[in-house]
Amino acid sequence: MLSAEEWGIVALSLKVGGVAVLATLPLAFALAWVLARYRFPGRLLLDALVHLPLVLPPVVTGWLLLVAFGPLGPIGSRLQDWLGVTLMFRWTGAALAAAIMALPLMVRAMRLSIEGIDRRLEGAARTLGAGRWHAFRTVSLPLALPGVLAALVLGFARSIGEFGATITFVSNIPGETQTLPLAIYSALQVPGAEAMVTRLALLSVALSLGALILSEWLVRRTHAERARHGD
Repeated sequence: MLSAEEWGIVALSLKVGGVAVLATLPLAFALAWVLARYRFPGRLLLDALVHLPLVLPPVVTGWLLLVAFGPLGPIGSRLQDWLGVTLMFRWTGAALAAAIMALPLMVRAMRLSIEGIDRRLEGAARTLGAGRWHAFRTVSLPLALPGVLAALVLGFARSIGEFGATITFVSNIPGETQTLPLAIYSALQVPGAEAMVTRLALLSVALSLGALILSEWLVRRTHAERARHGD
């Protein structure tokens, strides 16, 4: 059984992960759609920038966030002066770090789903009088939906497992930025906290494994739906 403190860590992790993927979803889908459907100068560079957090050391990503969104950063200073918003040492900053790290996985999952849509179905809908938006809403989006859901699941799993960028950008503050991996890291430094480490680690494994299984099921469902439409 988890203690009250551990439940608080879990709740914060779920909040950070949920906000991260929901806030990232529109941007991730737009990027996936552009990369899947359009050819334009700079497309390769955009693709590389989107996937950069996958290969960049997370500490470097956290440092870049610190430079951009810190009190003296070009974005952080304006957020603080104009809106009175600060992301430093706040759970919202942890959500931003998690969102940046989850973005490549979300874009990739949705892009593969969009690329697999038979564009002849969209053409048939347009031939029957559907406008561009109506065809997107009634044909393209439903076919891409399993990929979108898989992206949400993978992004959420990545968000609640984020460590390096988070601790670099917003530090490790109990009750504010201390998510599951940061709590495990802190507990490892405390003698006699092995039981807490074990509980939190097992919970992290269960959440990650469940997310991977759900994502794989959604991908298989996507293939089954496409095969059915192809028939």
